[in-house]
Amino acid sequence: MSLLCGVDEAGRGPLAGAVYAAAVILDPARPIDGLADSKVLSEARREALALEIRERAQAWCIASASVEEIDRLNILQATMLAMTRAVEGLSVRPDLVQIDGNRVPKQLTLPAEAIVKGDARVAAISAASILAKTARDAELIALDARWPGYGFARHKGYPTAEHLAALATLGVLPVHRKTFAPVRQALGLRQGDLF
Repeated sequence: MSLLCGVDEAGRGPLAGAVYAAAVILDPARPIDGLADSKVLSEARREALALEIRERAQAWCIASASVEEIDRLNILQATMLAMTRAVEGLSVRPDLVQIDGNRVPKQLTLPAEAIVKGDARVAAISAASILAKTARDAELIALDARWPGYGFARHKGYPTAEHLAALATLGVLPVHRKTFAPVRQALGLRQGDLF
């Protein structure tokens, strides 16, 4: 039987924090009920499922690309890098990698295919979606404790009114993505300016 690995990312849109990716090879002998796209699950359900995935999956790996890598490479390439790192970090080599979305990282050396809306259609991708999202959320909760006042635990770095107001009044942090327009604006930079 061929080993299928599902891959998904979390955190492409936020203004702060790393972008995360996870790769999961599920174990058919240890099924997990309730896998779905992480965005449709409650936070409590995601956390419970993440524990089950870590315990029951045949293999899993969570990886990230840093804010510095996002600013240097761009968000798409940093996401592809995080996905590649997640697949390469698996303790078991899959026969096929299925990735949520419409692109496959060029760096992958394994057979791979992109599946649009895969996080809702393929159980292994759903599992990867849950691991990536819960890992990224944990990072933002930690950033909230380090830099109170920005609301990271609530908005998880997305450009909400609260976050944009904090950028304007409290300023830009080292964990902000300086190539993203609202952060550049808060720094007083125009498109094309170096930071």
